[in-house]
Amino acid sequence: MADILLVHGSCHGAWCWRDLTPALAARGHFVRAIDLPGHRDDRAPETVTLDETCRAVADHITPETIVLGHSWAGFPITGAVAYARPRALIYLCAYVPVSGLSLIDMRKAGPRQTIGDAAVKSDDGHSYTIRPDAAPELFYHDCPPEAVSFALEHLCPQPIPPQATPLTVPSAWAELPKAYIRCTQDRTIPPEYQSSMCADWPQKDVHMLESSHSPFLSQPGPLAELVDQIALQFTR
Repeated sequence: MADILLVHGSCHGAWCWRDLTPALAARGHFVRAIDLPGHRDDRAPETVTLDETCRAVADHITPETIVLGHSWAGFPITGAVAYARPRALIYLCAYVPVSGLSLIDMRKAGPRQTIGDAAVKSDDGHSYTIRPDAAPELFYHDCPPEAVSFALEHLCPQPIPPQATPLTVPSAWAELPKAYIRCTQDRTIPPEYQSSMCADWPQKDVHMLESSHSPFLSQPGPLAELVDQIALQFTR
């Protein structure tokens, strides 16, 4: 059994793990999911910082915790290592930060841009949302209709300041066990970009799912099985 902390991506929340949490629990794991600051709360997005977001993840980490971050959560789960050392990290079609770059920098550096006008900035420029008509193709193209409807009802604005702030990768990060799960049908973070971000990792730590950007809704069973295998490797 492993202690697994699930950290969501942009515009999402703890709700997105609805199907993965019981699938992991059924395999004997203790599973927790959190809402990052500025998501599904009353915070003004301009007040949310990257450091605060990293610390919010660290607050839930023990030395036995395996932290799984999806998409943009690759940034806060990496930054959290400066404040708390987990047992291991799992990047689920997530950004692997480069010191000195922000999430926005890394997105622009990608081999191709996928989001385009699907992201709509708020009038004050402090947050963005994803157009409901664009989200299904961008995030959920292989998900059951009920799961898509559920997700669209729960998507929320994403604070921009944490994603516009460069991160310094903590020195302890290099020493941590870590794994990457590539999603080969991802329409948000290009699969080839995912490959390049973990190209120098040991191949035993790089895994693959034939899924969209949201395997926690499209393939919760196979994803849980893969996370279970990775957790077993990290807890031996």
